[in-house]
Amino acid sequence: MAWLVLVISGLLETAWAIALDRSAGFSRLVPTVVFLVTLVLSMGGLAYALREIPVGTGYVVWVGIGAVGTALIGMLALGESASLPRILCLLLVVAGVVGLKIFH
Repeated sequence: MAWLVLVISGLLETAWAIALDRSAGFSRLVPTVVFLVTLVLSMGGLAYALREIPVGTGYVVWVGIGAVGTALIGMLALGESASLPRILCLLLVVAGVVGLKIFH
């Protein structure tokens, strides 16, 4: 259950990062509220998962999911560059996260 919560929390990290961008410095109400809610849920899920998963592994998996998810949304929906080197770097992050899970 801790791993499932950790993955969901990583996805929520992606949500709060995108909402933070869309909040325009906290000047837009709806994205700011989405940011706050998803931030609290993401951190709460991470805290719950760390009761069973070592902090080093849990934190890197959480950040990795959030970072890759945010970068993918940036590339797919927000017009950011989707160059081959960027995609290869994201694949390296994914490989590291998978490796940490496998060797946990």
